[in-house]
Amino acid sequence: MSILFSNFLQKINEVRPQEANFTEVLESIAVMPKMLYFYGKIPEKRVKTVAIVGTRKPTKYGSEIAYRLAYEAAKRGAIVVSGLAYGIDSVAHRGALDAGGITVAVLGTPIDKIYPRAHLGLAEKIVETGGVVMSELAPGAKFYPKVSFLERNRLISGLADVVVIPEAAERSGSLNTAAHALEQGREVFAAPGDITRPMSRGCNRLIMQGATPYLGVDDVLNFLFPPTRKSRRQATLLFGDTEEETRILRLVEAGCTDGEVLINELAWSAAEFNRTVMMLEIKGRLKAMGCNQWCLG
Repeated sequence: MSILFSNFLQKINEVRPQEANFTEVLESIAVMPKMLYFYGKIPEKRVKTVAIVGTRKPTKYGSEIAYRLAYEAAKRGAIVVSGLAYGIDSVAHRGALDAGGITVAVLGTPIDKIYPRAHLGLAEKIVETGGVVMSELAPGAKFYPKVSFLERNRLISGLADVVVIPEAAERSGSLNTAAHALEQGREVFAAPGDITRPMSRGCNRLIMQGATPYLGVDDVLNFLFPPTRKSRRQATLLFGDTEEETRILRLVEAGCTDGEVLINELAWSAAEFNRTVMMLEIKGRLKAMGCNQWCLG
C-alpha cells in the first residue's frame, strides 16, 4: 500500500536507461531495466559516481567512513548512489546532502512505495536538493522483497564507477552489490575492520577475495579523479585529513625530515607524533627512510 507523499514526491517520471546520459551506462549490465521510474531530476550529464553501501546496523566506525567519503566525494562533484536503507545507505545520502552535493537513491520497492517509511523525509530532501529517487518497478507493481532488493543491487553498482563498502556482515546484501560490481567491471573497495567484530567480517572477506582495501578518502578520490604528478604533490603537501597531518606534511616538504626535530617543531608528545605519522604512512603520504627520518610518500 502506498504511503502519502509530499509535494516533492507526487509526480512520477519515467525514462528508458538509454534515453539519459547518466543512466545509459546501464546498457552494459547483464539485465538492463526496461524502464526507470523516478522522482526528481536525473543528472543531465554522466559524471563520476560512487556507490556507498553497507550494513543496516553500522558501528560508529562504519558510519564515520561512509559519511566522510560521501561528503568529500560530493564536494569534489561526484554523485553518491545508495539504496535509502537504514544504516550505511542513509548515512551516505546524508553525507552527500550535507556537502551540498547530488545523491541518487535506488529503491528495491515500486516507485510509489518509499521504503523504509521512516526515510520519506530523506527521500524528499534528496529530490528537493536536485537528486533523484528511482526504481525499475512501476507504481503498484507486485514485488517480492527477498528477490527485489537483491535485483536492485545490480542497478546501484551499475550506475557507479566505483563501489565502496565501509562495513558489512558476512551475509550482507552489500556483498551481493559487490558481486554485481565485479561482474560489471567496477572497482570495489572494502574497509578492513576488527576481525572479532561481526560487522567487519564481510569487508574482510571481500579483501581476501581481491577487493581493494579502503584506507582513506584519497583512495577513492584518486581513483575517480586521477591526479597529475604535479597536482598529487600539491594535494599531499597542502591538505592532510586533519590539521595535525597537514602540519607534518608541510614541515617535511620544507626539509624538516628528522623525527626528533619534527616533534620539537610541533611541540607535541612522542605519542601524538607517532600516531599521526602512522596514519600518514598507512595513507601513503609519508615514507620511513630509517633512523627516524621521513620523506613524502
